Amino acid sequence: MGAKKEPRVVVIGGGTGMPVLLRGLKNYPIDLTALVTVADDGGSTGRLRNEMAIPAPGDIRNVIAALSEAEPMLLDLFQHRFRFNVENGLSGHSLGNLLLAALSSVTGDFYTGIKEVSRVLNVKGNIYPISNESMLLHAEMEDGTIVSGESYIPLAQKPIKRVFLSPKSIKPLPNAVKAIEEADMIVISPGSLYTSIMPNLIIPQIDDAVRNTKAKVVYVCNVMTQSGETTNYTASDHIQAIRDHIGEDCIDSIVVQNEPINKAICAVYAEENAVPVVYDTERLLEMHLQIIEGDIIDNNRSTLRHDTNKIAKLLYSIIDQKSDG
Repeated sequence: MGAKKEPRVVVIGGGTGMPVLLRGLKNYPIDLTALVTVADDGGSTGRLRNEMAIPAPGDIRNVIAALSEAEPMLLDLFQHRFRFNVENGLSGHSLGNLLLAALSSVTGDFYTGIKEVSRVLNVKGNIYPISNESMLLHAEMEDGTIVSGESYIPLAQKPIKRVFLSPKSIKPLPNAVKAIEEADMIVISPGSLYTSIMPNLIIPQIDDAVRNTKAKVVYVCNVMTQSGETTNYTASDHIQAIRDHIGEDCIDSIVVQNEPINKAICAVYAEENAVPVVYDTERLLEMHLQIIEGDIIDNNRSTLRHDTNKIAKLLYSIIDQKSDG
């Protein structure tokens, strides 16, 4: 008898939430693929994007670091950011971003550059940019105004009606579509809903692939609201926003934090107009979602993050149940 095939798990996202999930999941017996946003336009990433006409490398860099099994010193070097100095062309740049930009230039292709860096840093799993093309994210606000640029959208401090990409002809990386089509489970990671998560899901063909997949689609809900993006959003509001963009039956399950959050941490977030996301169970059930609860945050940090090991264990238990079923 042949060896049992490892379940194929695809994680879609960007920002700070995605690497947390991946760092834990890479230790489980799964065939892991990360599909990463390239719509970021701030900081070092934005400068390289504009100067070299490449997709945004920043979120890709953090995912490479999360899935790498290289020596810590090499990873520290890869993640090193040069100090800000107005007279220095390197100021504010991350070495990893520069390396990805250089390899994109040498190989003539952004994805090939990612593959080469992944090989050097001994990455476990596959990392695909959601597209090999540079793109710009726009938001139409509830009042009808349009704000362009991922980093500018939250600054408008207006309720968002929808987000969309330009150019309209943007194409997904074929490997990204194939990964979704062949997945056993798809995990939509926590992160900035409209500026880190949605840019992946609304790309033509990706939206169809997620909507039509036979895989179980699990959304790991944010723990806190985000000022300028999800102010006053409940858990079901997060789901509804995704449905409004890609279709009604695109998500099967939602993972939520079910323990109270430390009041001192809440007070810090309150200064940024962020509050714990309310898990409106009744409405989630009305939406025919499976609710998966757990204490999945890292209580040892001053900033709220999902706990790498807790969330990975919970997600793997879902995969395990599916493969047993």
